Amino acid sequence: MSSMVIRNGRVLDPASGFDAVTDLYIQDGRISAIGEPPAGFAAATEIDASGLIVCPGLIDLAARLREPGATHKADIASETRAAAAGGITTLCCPPDTQPIIDTPAVVEYIRHRAEPSGIRVMPLGALTQGLQGQLLSAMASLQAAGCVAVSDGGRPVSNSRVLRQALDYARTFDLPVLLTPRDPGLSEGGLMHEGRVATRMGIAGIPQAAETAALGRDLALVEQTGARVHFGRLSTGRGAELIRRARRDGLPVSADVAIHQLFFTELDLWGFESMYRVEPPFRTAEDRDSLRRAVADGTLLLCSDHQPHQPDAKQAPLASADPGLSGLDTLLALVLRLVEEGVLPLRDALARVTVAPARVLGLDSGVIAVGRPADLCLFDPDAVWQLREDAMLSRGKNSPFIGWEFTGQTRYTVVGGRLVYSHAG
Repeated sequence: MSSMVIRNGRVLDPASGFDAVTDLYIQDGRISAIGEPPAGFAAATEIDASGLIVCPGLIDLAARLREPGATHKADIASETRAAAAGGITTLCCPPDTQPIIDTPAVVEYIRHRAEPSGIRVMPLGALTQGLQGQLLSAMASLQAAGCVAVSDGGRPVSNSRVLRQALDYARTFDLPVLLTPRDPGLSEGGLMHEGRVATRMGIAGIPQAAETAALGRDLALVEQTGARVHFGRLSTGRGAELIRRARRDGLPVSADVAIHQLFFTELDLWGFESMYRVEPPFRTAEDRDSLRRAVADGTLLLCSDHQPHQPDAKQAPLASADPGLSGLDTLLALVLRLVEEGVLPLRDALARVTVAPARVLGLDSGVIAVGRPADLCLFDPDAVWQLREDAMLSRGKNSPFIGWEFTGQTRYTVVGGRLVYSHAG
């Protein structure tokens, strides 16, 4: 494998706090030295990172790539290109593909399709067969095929007995379990947050209790089984407080919030704006601010919850529009926007999308240290740019951030010591 040196960059490791302008040496896909070259080192590739910040590549815990099963929306090739351009080096693909990721064959297909991109695509195994919440999946086989975790794929397991069995089983393999904190009965038929705005619009809402009731049950089962559980895409301040308390009590849990939840509220749906229909829904300004505080204090990690759609899926009326938005093109930019708005310092913000998700999944990436994988994002913190639909690399153009101006943009992305994206403009 070729060698590389990255010169004169501001190397920032969120895990250790290391922050200095220095050189980074890479050999055989890993970081071989920082500052001074190892003996006999000869670089095949050299990058001048003057003026750039060199940080670990971003790790996205939830990105639907639409392949297999929905390639009319997007595919692995298009979405990994968008990831690379956004400084994202690892993507977790939820198991609700078609077919479901509940057999080694589907895992192998996705990994094979992702290989040319250089991006690390990690399929998450289905927690139950067919995600139907009835029979446990073959977790040992999925783990052997390369699944680093199992997930309900956004389809919560209603039967508490089955979920307890699944958590017990996953624990025997030390597999992290990614759960969706949503009570299906309480959320059924709802299109947005249940509150004053929904009432005025005459739209069925999803109450906060749909999240907190599910969390209450699931946290009780975590306490019973001792399984490592990560809760994906929280939307309420009360939910964040439940996670904060559970972690304080020593439960092996973590949680994330989709980064768009930190910028929009229920008011953005006024006028029946289908682009803002997401699951879980945008909630109150108080919830948004509470979620921001939970990210700042480390209770919550960040993810894109990337869900690309074809144009007509979002141009439909609110009730029939597909939920979700396209988030790979803007994940890093929004992380940096949180820093700009004073929500949290740069080191902490980057930690929420690098070392913290790596720890959830048990990966040795997300860190800049000798011997660790050379998965790196090099970005210009001063570059000003505007998100334009025609410039988005994801095939999903369903982003409410189109037209926004951002500061900070990826210039190079390196995965396993290999340059997978370069934009020196």
